[in-house]
Amino acid sequence: MPSTRQSLRRALAAAVTLLALTAATGCGADAAAGGRQTTQLRYQGSVGQVTLPELAADLGYLGDVKLKWIGNVTGGPADIQATATGQTDFGGAFNGAIVKLRAANAPITAVVAYYGSDAQTFQGYYVRQDSPIHGPRDLIGRKVGMNTLGAHAEAVLKTWLAEGGLTPAEIAKVELVALPPVNIEQSLRQRRIDVAVLGGVIRDKAVAAGGVRTVFTDYELLGAFSGGSYVFRDDFIRRNPETVRAFVTGVGKAIEWARTQPRETVIARLESIIAKRGRNEDPSLVRYWKSSGVAGKGGLISDREFTTWIDWLAGAGELKGDRPKPTDLYTNRFNEFATAGGGA
Repeated sequence: MPSTRQSLRRALAAAVTLLALTAATGCGADAAAGGRQTTQLRYQGSVGQVTLPELAADLGYLGDVKLKWIGNVTGGPADIQATATGQTDFGGAFNGAIVKLRAANAPITAVVAYYGSDAQTFQGYYVRQDSPIHGPRDLIGRKVGMNTLGAHAEAVLKTWLAEGGLTPAEIAKVELVALPPVNIEQSLRQRRIDVAVLGGVIRDKAVAAGGVRTVFTDYELLGAFSGGSYVFRDDFIRRNPETVRAFVTGVGKAIEWARTQPRETVIARLESIIAKRGRNEDPSLVRYWKSSGVAGKGGLISDREFTTWIDWLAGAGELKGDRPKPTDLYTNRFNEFATAGGGA
């Protein structure tokens, strides 16, 4: 398996190359005829789960804007690369992955937070009950399974290992394995990996089945924070500002709807959405839903949610040249939950 850094560099290079080709040929559904703004947004979903835009659409919060599902994706970096290259109109990823793609000159901007960690919803690093792994040093030479490399799970893990006293050389001996989210728990139980990174409903389902225990969580390490954002290409935003505004505000309203409704009401709505869309999915995961974990009201983004990862990436040697400013990476100006002067 190639190193994570090499894999990420190749992926980013491919994304930037494709982006240049897309711009040169004038492709993209956002080039609405006669200057009209598009009302259809292409996106990728997640198997057995309901995204916030899907929830917003079902609640009627997107107005005239319609979503067009073009397939599923297992990791954020691939999702935002698809957006940067014009294959989709929006995508979501860990904020550190957004920093990396922007550092590779991809013209994308984060507009609304969509997931995070709090006391109810977080990413945990789990081992089998009989595992000898308890602390950072126990992971040397072990395999850690996660949904994608170069994203949230890897950044949090390496931060924890570094704070636990491991040197860069020792951290490099911890083997990272990318697995589809629905297969990570099974791989842990079958002893194909030593540690499983589990979040949200997938984590709760694994814990309910028993036989696993927590080593640490991102919430324990960092406190409550929004971890990822939805992005649009900058040219799409320029051509379709009101469409972006409708999307951002709709997602923000969906976040607050889910935050204020009884848990049973939210779960029933998620199950209904899965049943109606007819993708032949198992709806059992959404029954473990607890919260979106988004820290800011209506998905508002804060500087901290980017500076944390800018500093980490710079310290790891992943950023060349000047560090980007958080306000160059995101904006709250399309979010109606932003107070006067509070949006970047």
